[in-house]
Amino acid sequence: MSALALGCGYLVLADGDTDIKVDGGVIAGTSASGVRAFKGVPFAAAPVGERRWQPPQPVVAWTGVKHADATGPRCQQTPYATTSVYYEPEEKTSEDCLYLNVWTAGKAGDKRPVMVWMYGGALTKGSGAVPTYDGTALAKKGAVVVTINYRLGAFGYFAHPALTAESPQHSSGNYGTLDQVAALKWVQRNIAAFGGDAGRVTIFGESAGSWSVNVMMATPLAKGLFHRAIGESGGRFTRGVRLAEAEQAGVAFAKNLGADSLTALRAVPADKILAATGFRTTENVDGWVLPDEVRTLFAQNRYNKVPVIVGSNGNESTTLGAANAVPKTMDEYRARIRTQYGEMAGEFDAAYPVRSEADITDALLSSARDTTFTWHMREWARLNTAAGAKAYVYQFTHTDPNPTKGLGAYHTAEIEYVFNNLWRDWTYTSVDRQVADTMSSYWVNFAATGDPNGAGLTKWPPYDLKTEPYMDLGAVPAVRSHLLTAQLDFLGRFLNRPPVSPTTGR
Repeated sequence: MSALALGCGYLVLADGDTDIKVDGGVIAGTSASGVRAFKGVPFAAAPVGERRWQPPQPVVAWTGVKHADATGPRCQQTPYATTSVYYEPEEKTSEDCLYLNVWTAGKAGDKRPVMVWMYGGALTKGSGAVPTYDGTALAKKGAVVVTINYRLGAFGYFAHPALTAESPQHSSGNYGTLDQVAALKWVQRNIAAFGGDAGRVTIFGESAGSWSVNVMMATPLAKGLFHRAIGESGGRFTRGVRLAEAEQAGVAFAKNLGADSLTALRAVPADKILAATGFRTTENVDGWVLPDEVRTLFAQNRYNKVPVIVGSNGNESTTLGAANAVPKTMDEYRARIRTQYGEMAGEFDAAYPVRSEADITDALLSSARDTTFTWHMREWARLNTAAGAKAYVYQFTHTDPNPTKGLGAYHTAEIEYVFNNLWRDWTYTSVDRQVADTMSSYWVNFAATGDPNGAGLTKWPPYDLKTEPYMDLGAVPAVRSHLLTAQLDFLGRFLNRPPVSPTTGR
């Protein structure tokens, strides 16, 4: 049948041209440059009304052909400030948000590797429809790309004793994580129709998306749903929140909302929930989604063991506020370090030396980067390697042409290179394009084989505890060793120190 050409260069294909049967019914996508895109595909029922704060339910079937030519709404969230480097034009938000998007250059039966993206945003912001996450270029390199939505903030991570009591699994508060599992199950059931191989699924994500990848490796509910994992700047290897703690926080939050029952809570307007303060967003150790802390499950080899690529960026903290309220004198700085690190302040000073006021900002940026990101990624690589699975470690050091100067390789800067999607109105160079081509090739190769290496690429060795190799992903890829070893060794001792007793102070 004929197709209608649109001004954007895409074709909306008539019924029957690219119809695909998925859970719920038939969808028709769009096509451009040999890649078909299917957007706004529901993978679960709308989590509204009585389904608010419930595990995701099966898709509600539709009749006829659903035109999958526009992304679904973002899950409920408060957008970034317009002054933030992470600000994006506001899109529609809704509790009815459990949609995904697929890009493919294949056809049914092709068995192409599948890459499922989980976005970042501190589990409070983001969506699978961000322009950077367009999967066209990765699809051209042979992958079937899926980006998903999952519930955020209090809609995704609200725990409460009454919710736990009504749950057959005696669990509450992990709804966003359960959405991610549901999306992976959808992929297993449906991806073959798009030319994907359900036996070669790679999950990848950045920041909170990398947390999510880490949790998918830890939860028994995701066992067998993926076969490789890529974590970019985020891991969960410090103490986890327990269900009882999350419930206590939920009780206080419900009181703040003025709701004294589940019926009342589910009737609270979404905008009032968004406006309420005091909610801490994180997954919890509930005995079902997470039988134990992520770090414990990894250390005891009780996790979904697969090959991984893990890494972080050279200047993560320049956009995350770590340089705010910097002490102006050495005395103020020393007092701050003693307060933060106590009896380990001397070890901190050895790892992040400050000889004058001019060194303070760099020490704070570097220590924040390593505490929040670099250490977690090394821990992930070490535990995976110790369990007998391969890990490939990187540090992204390329500076993009962001007009905000002085950021370096900031948090999120690598994503457009991973997707080979330099879409912004910036002055990109041939170096930018080469970095994007290289990184996307490493990522697709890994999705295909569990090894990032391939023709024309610098050889990337797997991590080992003796030489600690990693790939410096800068203007020219280079293999280096022992990334920030002294700093990360110190942080390992600090982050894993025994908790202080509230009664003895020791």
